[in-house]
Amino acid sequence: MNAAVPNPWTRVFAPFAIGYFFSYLLRNANAVISPELRGDLGLTNADLGLLTSAYLLAFGAFQLPLGLLLDRFGPRRVEATLLLICAAGCALFAAGQGITQLTLGRAMIGLGVSACLMGSFKSFSLWFPLERQASLNAAIMAAGGLGAMFASSPLSLLLPLLGWRGIFFVLAGLTLGVSLLIFTSPEKSIHSGRETLARQLEGLATIFKSRSFWRFAPQTTLIVGGFMALQGLWALPFMTQVDGLSREAAARVLLMMAAAMMVGFLLIAFFVRRLTHAGLPPAHLLAIGIGCGLIMTLGIVLQLGPAWLLWPSLGLVFAVSNLAYALLTAEFPVELAGRANTALNFGSFIGAFGIQWLFGVAVDALQRAGLATPEAYRAALAVVLALQAAGWGWYVLETRRAQRGAVKLP
Repeated sequence: MNAAVPNPWTRVFAPFAIGYFFSYLLRNANAVISPELRGDLGLTNADLGLLTSAYLLAFGAFQLPLGLLLDRFGPRRVEATLLLICAAGCALFAAGQGITQLTLGRAMIGLGVSACLMGSFKSFSLWFPLERQASLNAAIMAAGGLGAMFASSPLSLLLPLLGWRGIFFVLAGLTLGVSLLIFTSPEKSIHSGRETLARQLEGLATIFKSRSFWRFAPQTTLIVGGFMALQGLWALPFMTQVDGLSREAAARVLLMMAAAMMVGFLLIAFFVRRLTHAGLPPAHLLAIGIGCGLIMTLGIVLQLGPAWLLWPSLGLVFAVSNLAYALLTAEFPVELAGRANTALNFGSFIGAFGIQWLFGVAVDALQRAGLATPEAYRAALAVVLALQAAGWGWYVLETRRAQRGAVKLP
């Protein structure tokens, strides 16, 4: 095994954190530029949802093979290579003249950044002890929160200067630089590289057969996926169509939402171990935080408060959702860490793709059925909330069963 790195925070954590910053920025960029895309291409809500969610589909579809690659070749080489695809996708998106080219470019971006979070988690499992995983995972999510913040008001301010095409050309060049940064970071050898493909697939099958995995999967698919679908596209139109905000005001609320989410990630990073020692383990914190998120979403549906309060509050409590990855990883050997995390992430991005696309389909259908635009948006979000509540209820029940010892989780 390679010698220890003098400062793993700057040599290991920082490059992967920068990569995840750009991943989150690219995921949410369409929320701000959606009026320009709609105007330039004449898109319907369904078209915009499908175009934007192509990122999520490509990202999610690659998660299972990504887990095999991370466990076999290591996060440094895998993520750096995929980021080259992301850079090409940004350039294609910037130059695209029709919805087909833009959708393909968006899918390439999603594929290219598909390792940014899971590669980070895999790298941390190699370089840092198990008890640090929850706080490290939260810290990397805070870097994503910074990316989400930039993909709000700051990005909106750049639009008049560069246009959405110019912005994506710049992002293409920056992504090439991030790829080089990660490729030149240190690497720690992994034993699973000696595994045959058959053995790796057996390990993946073990994860999917585990009750531990299915304890977290429905909640992550519906709640994490739903939040990404809203933050990445539909939150801004919801605020303009339902709450009556201007686009600039809605972009500011998105900035507040991303800032609150980042604060939540940082609070978890600094205090999760202290809360555990105080008698509030991560499994309970996850259930409480997600439950609060459902209450905030209900408030948004029923308009029980101002948008500037409810959406940032949702971002704040959503931060607990990343605890599921650390909790699931602890159930398996470190050699399976990449596959366990990507299996769970597969569910979250497939959920995000489905919700982001079908939300637009539902709004269009409800409008055709005679509902006014605000009511159509609220009804679509109410359906999402009902599905999320079911996923949360399953997690709570399974957690209680595990604690009672009625089910021995593998």
